[in-house]
Amino acid sequence: MASVEAPKIVPLRSDVHGKLKVRELGTFEHVKNAHMVPVTAHEYARLGAEYPIVFVKNSDNGQFQSVALLSLKVGENLFVDGEKWKGVFVPAAIRNHPFVLAPAGENKEQLMVGLIENSPVVGEEEGNALFSESGEESEYLKAKKESLVGYLESDQMTKAFITILTEKELLTTQNISVNAGGEKINLSGIYMVDEKKLGEMSEEDFADFRKRGFLPPLYAQLASMHQISRLAKMQAGV
Repeated sequence: MASVEAPKIVPLRSDVHGKLKVRELGTFEHVKNAHMVPVTAHEYARLGAEYPIVFVKNSDNGQFQSVALLSLKVGENLFVDGEKWKGVFVPAAIRNHPFVLAPAGENKEQLMVGLIENSPVVGEEEGNALFSESGEESEYLKAKKESLVGYLESDQMTKAFITILTEKELLTTQNISVNAGGEKINLSGIYMVDEKKLGEMSEEDFADFRKRGFLPPLYAQLASMHQISRLAKMQAGV
Protein backbone atom coordinates (compact mmCIF):
# COMPACT_ATOMS: atom_id res chain seq x y z
CA MET A 1 0.00 0.00 0.00
CA ALA A 2 1.30 3.46 -0.88
CA SER A 3 2.22 5.57 2.10
CA VAL A 4 -0.15 8.43 2.89
CA GLU A 5 1.46 11.80 3.45
CA ALA A 6 0.93 13.05 7.00
CA PRO A 7 -1.28 16.17 7.26
CA LYS A 8 0.77 19.35 7.58
CA ILE A 9 -1.30 21.62 9.84
CA VAL A 10 -0.24 25.26 9.98
CA PRO A 11 -1.88 28.40 11.45
CA LEU A 12 -4.08 30.06 8.83
CA ARG A 13 -2.67 33.53 8.10
CA SER A 14 -3.64 36.07 5.47
CA ASP A 15 -0.03 37.18 4.91
CA VAL A 16 1.04 33.59 4.19
CA HIS A 17 -2.08 32.11 2.62
CA GLY A 18 -3.52 35.19 0.93
CA LYS A 19 -3.54 33.61 -2.54
CA LEU A 20 -4.73 30.15 -1.57
CA LYS A 21 -8.00 28.65 -2.73
CA VAL A 22 -9.89 25.54 -1.64
CA ARG A 23 -11.80 23.28 -3.95
CA GLU A 24 -15.09 22.57 -2.21
CA LEU A 25 -14.67 18.84 -1.87
CA GLY A 26 -14.46 18.39 -5.61
CA THR A 27 -12.30 15.49 -4.56
CA PHE A 28 -12.39 13.05 -1.66
CA GLU A 29 -8.78 12.07 -2.22
CA HIS A 30 -7.87 12.95 1.36
CA VAL A 31 -10.13 10.18 2.73
CA LYS A 32 -9.95 7.58 -0.03
CA ASN A 33 -7.90 5.28 2.27
CA ALA A 34 -9.88 6.03 5.45
CA HIS A 35 -11.98 3.08 6.62
CA MET A 36 -13.37 5.13 9.50
CA VAL A 37 -13.92 8.80 10.33
CA PRO A 38 -14.63 10.56 13.66
CA VAL A 39 -18.27 11.55 14.17
CA THR A 40 -20.14 13.54 16.81
CA ALA A 41 -23.24 12.48 18.73
CA HIS A 42 -25.33 15.12 16.93
CA GLU A 43 -24.65 13.28 13.66
CA TYR A 44 -25.54 9.76 14.83
CA ALA A 45 -29.21 9.87 13.77
CA ARG A 46 -28.48 11.00 10.20
CA LEU A 47 -25.30 8.99 9.77
CA GLY A 48 -26.80 5.85 11.28
CA ALA A 49 -29.11 5.52 8.29
CA GLU A 50 -26.05 4.89 6.09
CA TYR A 51 -23.02 3.91 8.17
CA PRO A 52 -22.37 1.71 11.21
CA ILE A 53 -21.36 3.92 14.14
CA VAL A 54 -19.02 2.27 16.62
CA PHE A 55 -16.58 3.24 19.35
CA VAL A 56 -12.84 2.63 19.15
CA LYS A 57 -10.23 3.00 21.87
CA ASN A 58 -7.16 5.15 21.38
CA SER A 59 -4.20 2.87 22.15
CA ASP A 60 -2.12 5.84 23.34
CA ASN A 61 -4.43 7.31 25.98
CA GLY A 62 -7.12 4.62 26.38
CA GLN A 63 -9.90 7.08 25.53
CA PHE A 64 -12.87 6.12 23.38
CA GLN A 65 -13.94 7.91 20.21
CA SER A 66 -17.03 7.40 18.09
CA VAL A 67 -16.46 6.73 14.39
CA ALA A 68 -18.47 5.89 11.30
CA LEU A 69 -17.20 2.82 9.47
CA LEU A 70 -16.66 3.48 5.77
CA SER A 71 -15.34 0.01 4.97
CA LEU A 72 -14.83 -3.38 6.58
CA LYS A 73 -11.17 -3.32 5.58
CA VAL A 74 -8.36 -1.05 6.74
CA GLY A 75 -6.99 1.21 4.01
CA GLU A 76 -10.06 1.59 1.84
CA ASN A 77 -13.17 3.73 1.72
CA LEU A 78 -16.19 2.21 -0.03
CA PHE A 79 -17.94 5.57 -0.29
CA VAL A 80 -15.35 7.32 -2.46
CA ASP A 81 -16.07 6.95 -6.16
CA GLY A 82 -13.64 9.17 -8.03
CA GLU A 83 -14.78 12.70 -7.23
CA LYS A 84 -18.15 11.57 -5.88
CA TRP A 85 -19.36 10.46 -2.47
CA LYS A 86 -21.66 7.44 -2.64
CA GLY A 87 -23.50 8.33 0.56
CA VAL A 88 -26.15 11.01 1.05
CA PHE A 89 -24.82 12.58 4.25
CA VAL A 90 -21.08 13.35 4.39
CA PRO A 91 -19.69 13.34 7.96
CA ALA A 92 -18.80 16.83 9.24
CA ALA A 93 -15.15 15.88 9.86
CA ILE A 94 -14.84 15.28 6.11
CA ARG A 95 -16.84 18.37 5.14
CA ASN A 96 -14.66 20.63 7.30
CA HIS A 97 -11.47 19.52 5.55
CA PRO A 98 -8.90 21.10 5.05
CA PHE A 99 -9.63 23.27 8.11
CA VAL A 100 -9.15 22.28 11.74
CA LEU A 101 -9.27 23.92 15.15
CA ALA A 102 -5.99 23.35 16.93
CA PRO A 103 -4.46 24.59 20.23
CA ALA A 104 -2.65 27.90 19.80
CA GLY A 105 0.78 27.27 21.29
CA GLU A 106 1.13 26.34 24.96
CA ASN A 107 -2.37 27.43 25.91
CA LYS A 108 -4.56 24.39 25.22
CA GLU A 109 -7.72 26.42 25.90
CA GLN A 110 -6.98 28.96 23.19
CA LEU A 111 -7.69 27.66 19.71
CA MET A 112 -6.60 28.75 16.28
CA VAL A 113 -7.88 27.93 12.83
CA GLY A 114 -5.40 25.62 11.18
CA LEU A 115 -5.06 24.70 7.53
CA ILE A 116 -3.92 21.31 6.24
CA GLU A 117 -1.49 22.94 3.85
CA ASN A 118 -0.57 19.79 1.90
CA SER A 119 -4.17 18.76 1.22
CA PRO A 120 -4.97 17.94 -2.43
CA VAL A 121 -7.89 20.41 -2.33
CA VAL A 122 -5.62 23.38 -1.50
CA GLY A 123 -3.93 25.39 -4.24
CA GLU A 124 -3.76 28.76 -5.99
CA GLU A 125 -5.39 27.80 -9.28
CA GLU A 126 -9.05 26.98 -8.60
CA GLY A 127 -11.63 26.96 -5.84
CA ASN A 128 -12.90 29.31 -3.16
CA ALA A 129 -10.59 32.15 -2.17
CA LEU A 130 -9.74 32.32 1.54
CA PHE A 131 -8.94 36.03 1.59
CA SER A 132 -9.64 39.11 -0.49
CA GLU A 133 -6.82 41.00 -2.16
CA SER A 134 -6.74 43.35 0.83
CA GLY A 135 -6.33 40.41 3.23
CA GLU A 136 -9.92 40.33 4.53
CA GLU A 137 -11.51 36.95 5.23
CA SER A 138 -13.78 35.76 2.42
CA GLU A 139 -17.42 34.83 3.09
CA TYR A 140 -16.42 31.24 2.35
CA LEU A 141 -13.77 31.25 5.09
CA LYS A 142 -16.15 32.92 7.58
CA ALA A 143 -18.72 30.18 6.96
CA LYS A 144 -16.05 27.49 7.40
CA LYS A 145 -14.95 29.00 10.71
CA GLU A 146 -18.55 29.01 11.95
CA SER A 147 -18.85 25.37 10.95
CA LEU A 148 -15.65 24.54 12.86
CA VAL A 149 -16.95 26.19 16.03
CA GLY A 150 -20.22 24.25 15.73
CA TYR A 151 -18.27 21.03 15.25
CA LEU A 152 -16.10 21.78 18.30
CA GLU A 153 -19.21 22.26 20.48
CA SER A 154 -20.66 18.97 19.18
CA ASP A 155 -17.34 17.24 19.77
CA GLN A 156 -17.20 18.44 23.39
CA MET A 157 -20.74 17.16 24.03
CA THR A 158 -19.76 13.85 22.43
CA LYS A 159 -16.75 13.51 24.72
CA ALA A 160 -19.01 14.09 27.76
CA PHE A 161 -21.45 11.51 26.36
CA ILE A 162 -18.70 8.91 25.87
CA THR A 163 -17.24 9.63 29.31
CA ILE A 164 -20.62 8.83 30.90
CA LEU A 165 -20.96 5.65 28.82
CA THR A 166 -17.52 4.56 30.02
CA GLU A 167 -18.22 5.40 33.66
CA LYS A 168 -21.52 3.48 33.59
CA GLU A 169 -19.73 0.59 31.81
CA LEU A 170 -22.23 0.76 28.96
CA LEU A 171 -19.69 0.03 26.22
CA THR A 172 -18.98 -3.55 25.29
CA THR A 173 -16.37 -4.91 22.91
CA GLN A 174 -17.71 -6.77 19.92
CA ASN A 175 -16.02 -9.12 17.48
CA ILE A 176 -18.03 -9.27 14.29
CA SER A 177 -17.69 -11.80 11.49
CA VAL A 178 -19.11 -10.75 8.14
CA ASN A 179 -19.42 -12.62 4.85
CA ALA A 180 -18.78 -10.29 1.92
CA GLY A 181 -19.20 -12.07 -1.39
CA GLY A 182 -17.76 -15.34 -0.11
CA GLU A 183 -14.96 -13.63 1.78
CA LYS A 184 -15.09 -13.82 5.56
CA ILE A 185 -14.06 -10.59 7.29
CA ASN A 186 -13.49 -10.37 11.05
CA LEU A 187 -13.87 -7.01 12.76
CA SER A 188 -12.16 -6.63 16.11
CA GLY A 189 -11.34 -3.77 18.46
CA ILE A 190 -14.72 -2.12 18.10
CA TYR A 191 -17.14 -1.27 20.88
CA MET A 192 -20.85 -0.59 20.93
CA VAL A 193 -23.55 0.23 23.47
CA ASP A 194 -24.39 -2.78 25.64
CA GLU A 195 -28.13 -3.09 25.06
CA LYS A 196 -28.59 -5.49 28.00
CA LYS A 197 -26.90 -3.13 30.47
CA LEU A 198 -28.83 -0.21 29.00
CA GLY A 199 -32.06 -2.03 29.82
CA GLU A 200 -30.85 -2.64 33.38
CA MET A 201 -30.03 1.01 34.07
CA SER A 202 -31.58 2.56 37.17
CA GLU A 203 -34.54 4.88 36.69
CA GLU A 204 -32.41 7.70 38.10
CA ASP A 205 -29.63 7.16 35.52
CA PHE A 206 -32.16 6.75 32.72
CA ALA A 207 -33.85 10.03 33.70
CA ASP A 208 -30.44 11.73 33.77
CA PHE A 209 -29.64 10.43 30.28
CA ARG A 210 -32.99 11.69 29.01
CA LYS A 211 -32.46 15.11 30.61
CA ARG A 212 -29.00 15.46 29.07
CA GLY A 213 -30.22 14.45 25.60
CA PHE A 214 -28.15 11.24 25.58
CA LEU A 215 -30.94 8.78 24.73
CA PRO A 216 -31.34 9.65 21.00
CA PRO A 217 -27.63 9.07 20.19
CA LEU A 218 -27.66 5.86 22.26
CA TYR A 219 -30.50 4.37 20.25
CA ALA A 220 -29.13 5.76 16.98
CA GLN A 221 -25.83 3.97 17.61
CA LEU A 222 -27.57 0.67 18.30
CA ALA A 223 -29.79 1.00 15.20
CA SER A 224 -26.78 1.89 13.03
CA MET A 225 -25.29 -1.58 13.49
CA HIS A 226 -27.76 -2.82 10.86
CA GLN A 227 -25.61 -0.97 8.32
CA ILE A 228 -22.86 -3.60 8.76
CA SER A 229 -24.75 -5.78 6.28
CA ARG A 230 -24.93 -2.82 3.87
CA LEU A 231 -21.16 -2.43 4.05
CA ALA A 232 -20.76 -6.18 3.43
CA LYS A 233 -22.84 -5.86 0.24
CA MET A 234 -20.79 -2.87 -0.92
CA GLN A 235 -17.61 -4.78 -0.07
CA ALA A 236 -18.82 -7.66 -2.21
CA GLY A 237 -19.68 -5.27 -5.04
CA VAL A 238 -23.42 -6.01 -4.85
